[in-house]
Amino acid sequence: MKAYLVALAVGLLVGAIYGMLQVRSPAPPVVALVGLLGMLIGEQLPPLVKRMLAGAPAAVAASEAPPRDPGQ
Repeated sequence: MKAYLVALAVGLLVGAIYGMLQVRSPAPPVVALVGLLGMLIGEQLPPLVKRMLAGAPAAVAASEAPPRDPGQ
């Protein structure tokens, strides 16, 4: 979680600097970000579905998902 907060803080700082310099950021368009969100959700679905098919309730299946390596 800490890595996500640091990434968000750095992104906000860089965005503020870009705004002060009045230049456009090289950020991808919103449609690309929505596609990335879909990829992240899709990546999480197979383990959740496997646990649910094994008989675990959805809340338990989601909470027992293996932790991801933030370094990837």
